Amino acid sequence: MTDAAWGLLGLTAVVALVDWFAVGSGRRHVEYVAKPATTAGLVAVALALDPVQRDVRAAFVVALAASLVGDIFLMLPGDRWFTPGLAAFLAAHLAYVTGFALGPGTGRELLIGAVIVGVVAVPVGARLVRAVRRVAPPLAVPVSAYVVVIAAMVACATGWGNAWAVAGAWLFFGSDAMIGETRFVHPQWSDARWARLAIIVTYHLGQAGLVASLAHS
Repeated sequence: MTDAAWGLLGLTAVVALVDWFAVGSGRRHVEYVAKPATTAGLVAVALALDPVQRDVRAAFVVALAASLVGDIFLMLPGDRWFTPGLAAFLAAHLAYVTGFALGPGTGRELLIGAVIVGVVAVPVGARLVRAVRRVAPPLAVPVSAYVVVIAAMVACATGWGNAWAVAGAWLFFGSDAMIGETRFVHPQWSDARWARLAIIVTYHLGQAGLVASLAHS
């Protein structure tokens, strides 16, 4: 990590804390600024650090930029923005998968990651897809596609063997799993502040872990 990256990371952490406070206290007007600003800060950190592999960094920056677009879509009021937001994050995970494919992992490590994801993540994804088919059938196909892609991202991160990447990917998965639980499985929790806070904290920590993995082999 360069001095500039550390400075930007500190600033981004402050903005993230502001966002967490806004989410926990219901200050949506602050969240509308702080949430995308946090992701933008992580883009800046990724660009400022000294990466182990520059091509992996490029893919991760694309992933973060797509995540920023998704952040904005998912903050907008109304259900019509959910699908564009989902598409943006699907693109983000595809970019992360591309980055991991450029990294030092092997086929054997990827297989190990796939097995772990199959045991842990697939049941969660299957539960979500069943709920979506029940309460929002038009979203069943895009959500199913998203589940497959994020599972592939987590498998690739796990197989990569980088502790920062593994932690980041699983935190990201946990955040999205909670979105699915609160939106489709238990919609009565969708506006609960504790749920929204848990989602945003794990999301930011997950993205930060993936960025940190760029500077560690």
